Amino acid sequence: MGINFKGRVAVVTGAGGGLGREHALALAARGARVVVNDFGRPDAAGGNAADAVVAEIRAAGGEAIASHASVTDEAAVAAMVEQTVATWGRIDILVNNAGILRDKSFGKMDLADFRLVLDVHLMGAVICTQAVWNVMRAQKYGRVVFTTSSTGLYGNFGQANYGAAKMALVGLMQTLAIEGAKDGIRVNCLAPTAATRMTEGLMPAAVLEQLVPAAVTPGLLHLVSDDAPTRAILCAGAGTFERAYVTLTGGVHLGRGADVAEQVAAQFDAISDRSDERVPQSGSEQGHNEVSKALAA
Repeated sequence: MGINFKGRVAVVTGAGGGLGREHALALAARGARVVVNDFGRPDAAGGNAADAVVAEIRAAGGEAIASHASVTDEAAVAAMVEQTVATWGRIDILVNNAGILRDKSFGKMDLADFRLVLDVHLMGAVICTQAVWNVMRAQKYGRVVFTTSSTGLYGNFGQANYGAAKMALVGLMQTLAIEGAKDGIRVNCLAPTAATRMTEGLMPAAVLEQLVPAAVTPGLLHLVSDDAPTRAILCAGAGTFERAYVTLTGGVHLGRGADVAEQVAAQFDAISDRSDERVPQSGSEQGHNEVSKALAA
């Protein structure tokens, strides 16, 4: 088995079921000590699902502890991190997986539901990541994964709140990967397609059979391994893996004349031409491209 997590400590949020549970079980099976975090999700027997996953891991000979902290509760997350470091001395891996859905078309959406989805997906990931960040910096090693979505990358009807939160995580990843590089912290996004409790009743049975959460987890294992990339958006579903990129076209210099708005309209196809597009390594590359074209003109 090539990818091994012996000696590593992993925190997985939303790990009481679905994708998070698969991630936690797979990390433990490959030697990681795992904090199984889930906020109040009941298991089949009416107990806490996080405790049930911990019991599964221990029954298989692994090491795990449960956390019932809400990812939106800063004090509870801080306590989870303190308990983890007190128990195992370090935190190597954080998988930000916790999430909720509040689907409705934008015109009918309650703004409270918009805020709630942003709070759990975006701020929950921010809170958890900041709580482990300095631990990872001090040990000069860390692997952080944000769970983004095709809805954020490409849009989906009825999910404006979810899509906004999921694309925000890509922006967070881009900057944290830059900031973490000097301290050995690699930061990536995983965009899963999987049938979980959040997608029940939305797809036919034949499709659901392909979209098992376990088909996504191998991609996650690579993103948190010693040989992980950084700043990758890995898409995964049904055993297929793709990469998504945020790109920049070469562009067209149009100057600052009175009719530039009309020229933008007239040359929009040329501006959009992808033949020399690239993947910028930082936001400053956009400005550099613009200014260099202006100076050349």
